[in-house]
Amino acid sequence: MPDPTTTLTPAACGDSPHRLPRWLHWLALLLLCAAYLQGGLVKLTDFGGAVAEMQHFGLSPAVPMAVAIIVLELGACAMILLGWRRWLGALALAAFTLAATFVANRFWQAPPEARFMMANAFFEHLGLVGGFLLVAWHDLRERARRTQAAQTKR
Repeated sequence: MPDPTTTLTPAACGDSPHRLPRWLHWLALLLLCAAYLQGGLVKLTDFGGAVAEMQHFGLSPAVPMAVAIIVLELGACAMILLGWRRWLGALALAAFTLAATFVANRFWQAPPEARFMMANAFFEHLGLVGGFLLVAWHDLRERARRTQAAQTKR
């Protein structure tokens, strides 16, 4: 088990003494995905509510949009958490979050009493976009490192 007091490198995860423990790396990914897992499961179990949400935001056709968003939220989270094309799942959630932020959190159009909360949500979602971009970057960098190491061994 790595020493928890070890300095962590930005792209580190794994079992080396200079890397983030695997369980902590996975927990961080789970926390990053938590809202999308919850959102996808709620939409799945209350599909009528999911369709109403699409209609509320002017997204049509509402039923296919709701299905697509459920598949995106749950599928991309599975990719990230299982490590299968993690970079692609992270980029998908980054793009989705960025688009959804501009649809649902247009604080500049909100009445003054709602502006603060909407602006807060807007910038929090931008932070999630940044987090997913870092996940994609890290995964692609790690893949490149492994490929280079495999080629060096030949």
